[in-house]
Amino acid sequence: MPTEYGLLVPHFGQDASKEKLLEGAVKAEALGFDSLFVRDHLVFHPHGMEGTDNTFIDPFVALTAMGTVTKKIKLGFGSLIPHRHPLLCALMVNSLEYMVGDRLILSMGLGNFQVEFDALGTGEWKRDELVEEQVAIMRNAWNKDHFSHEGQYYKIGEVGFKPRPAKTPDIWYAGGTPASVRRALAYCEGWLPGRITLDTYKKRVQKLRDDAQASGRSRVLEGCIPITSIDVDRETALRKVNVDGLLDNANKQKFWVKPEAGSFTKWEDLEGSFLAGSPDDIVREVQKFLEVGIDLIVFDFRFRFDEYDRSIELLGKEVLPRLRKL
Repeated sequence: MPTEYGLLVPHFGQDASKEKLLEGAVKAEALGFDSLFVRDHLVFHPHGMEGTDNTFIDPFVALTAMGTVTKKIKLGFGSLIPHRHPLLCALMVNSLEYMVGDRLILSMGLGNFQVEFDALGTGEWKRDELVEEQVAIMRNAWNKDHFSHEGQYYKIGEVGFKPRPAKTPDIWYAGGTPASVRRALAYCEGWLPGRITLDTYKKRVQKLRDDAQASGRSRVLEGCIPITSIDVDRETALRKVNVDGLLDNANKQKFWVKPEAGSFTKWEDLEGSFLAGSPDDIVREVQKFLEVGIDLIVFDFRFRFDEYDRSIELLGKEVLPRLRKL
């Protein structure tokens, strides 16, 4: 299938805005973007690189609102984290699809912040096992009139849901570690890391494809969500981003492929995880992922939410049409 292009929307941080969500969704659809994506948190603690404002709009609410003002653009979860009961999550997905139609993209991941699970009293639960069990329960809720479940974390008597999705949603596994690749292969249809360097992405994708072929399973969908800053030139695009914060965050990634120097010291070391520059620059950087082969790229404008409308315009008018021709 041709590569699809999405946007992470401003439902968090100091520039979160109802108007930007709704007006931006309409504009993104008109400009030909394929999808709109949200993050998921219960207790939002911003990464140091993105400031300290903990404003956060619930992802289901944000997607429902955007779904009501659009008709066909897909609505995606960059990662649902397992802080909801899986029956509640299944009900919310069912209800969202009922309201907006068959255009959801689901992904599941472990979550980054221990405090969210401690707050629920589930901090000692093994989240890798928890996610897998939740996925199994939700798939039953989407496929069966009635079902029960007896597992490690949940014991559920006979239940059933209506309405159900017209077809079982594909689930992407969110995460950039070697373990995330194993989990994507084990029980998901796609693999969707967030920001990830190109060298790391290539290494993970090769493992993903080799293991899929060895196990005889169909190809797993592949994607990524790079931090993006587009402007008239690279100097201006870089000036509007916390590059030092991105470098610091990159050096904390235990499983990323390191640059030759052994650590991330300049913005060029972030190739792939960070796209910055003019429309020409962005096209060239995306083309590197296209050469590897990729199904979905979601542009993360979190550093440019203050200029979200302008960023969508530049990307939609000066980048997307060129990428469609590659």
